[in-house]
Amino acid sequence: MVPDPATYPYARPALTVDCVLFGLDAEDLKVLLIRRKLPPFQDQWALPGGFVRVAETLDQAALRELREETGVEDVFLEQLYTFGEIDRDPRDRVVSVAYYALINLEDHPLEAGTDASQAGWFPLDPVPALAFDHRSIFTLALGRLQGKLRYEPIGFELLPAKFTLTQLQGLYEKVLGQPLDKRNFRKKILKMNVLVPLAEKQQNVRHRAAQLYRFDEARYQQLREKGFSFEL
Repeated sequence: MVPDPATYPYARPALTVDCVLFGLDAEDLKVLLIRRKLPPFQDQWALPGGFVRVAETLDQAALRELREETGVEDVFLEQLYTFGEIDRDPRDRVVSVAYYALINLEDHPLEAGTDASQAGWFPLDPVPALAFDHRSIFTLALGRLQGKLRYEPIGFELLPAKFTLTQLQGLYEKVLGQPLDKRNFRKKILKMNVLVPLAEKQQNVRHRAAQLYRFDEARYQQLREKGFSFEL
């Protein structure tokens, strides 16, 4: 039986969701931020997010807040961590469930709304000062992304459908924050047999046009079922 709200003897913390979205733009990895329209931290940059409604799930709340504050929708959000420091929000006792996602910037135009006066993409270095404990949330999300990138082919979600090996290596270097040996990287990725070389090359480039590839997701799933491990 659900207790009568009028006589329920325990204080109930508020529940929010926060979203860390990473995207690739001109081979530069960026994070999506909004400028807050309302107090607290009015006019400061923050992660998209907000309070969970009584009649919605956490996933539904995260997708709704993301859509309302940035115009971004139809993305796969993965739950990251629960942040519950007592003084993390000056308004009340607030617990936040954080999510993160990878998207291609070209597929998701921005449109600020609700309690966000502006939405924009920012390079990871430096990220501006963030409201609440959003710096900690961002840092944890980036670390999770860096770890996951090494054992799952999630980086392909940030690239166009057709890409060069240089673009792929550039993505990994941006996410990991370190240079990679070109020869070793190409040897490892091609040996996995999950890239399909296309009968076409780059167009309208000043340097020598490079071979284009696409990621074969069906092939990857077949290999995975057989115990294949994607690891760079």
